[in-house]
Amino acid sequence: MGWPSEVMAGQLDRLVGLIGMSTVELGIVPLGAPLELTPKHGFWIFDEERVIVETINTELSFDSPDDLALYGRVWDGLNAAAVHGAQAYRLIARARNLIAPA
Repeated sequence: MGWPSEVMAGQLDRLVGLIGMSTVELGIVPLGAPLELTPKHGFWIFDEERVIVETINTELSFDSPDDLALYGRVWDGLNAAAVHGAQAYRLIARARNLIAPA
């Protein structure tokens, strides 16, 4: 069972509101975008000093230079494949129209 369309539409509307903010960089990796490496789990990089990795059953924290460099490269690859600004807006608008056409 998925989320109600109103909830999904609200989330997409919120993302649109973030585009252009000076404190937020929003990038969307389009379906089918070529990626050198696809992450198999979520991760967060904090101040380039620590990486938090979320797996199915646990959360891990890494702070070694090698781990930071690895996740930094994965992030750079995702960011390079992502679209930003007007292109991101168009992708969100397309998804929004699929959920709740105007």
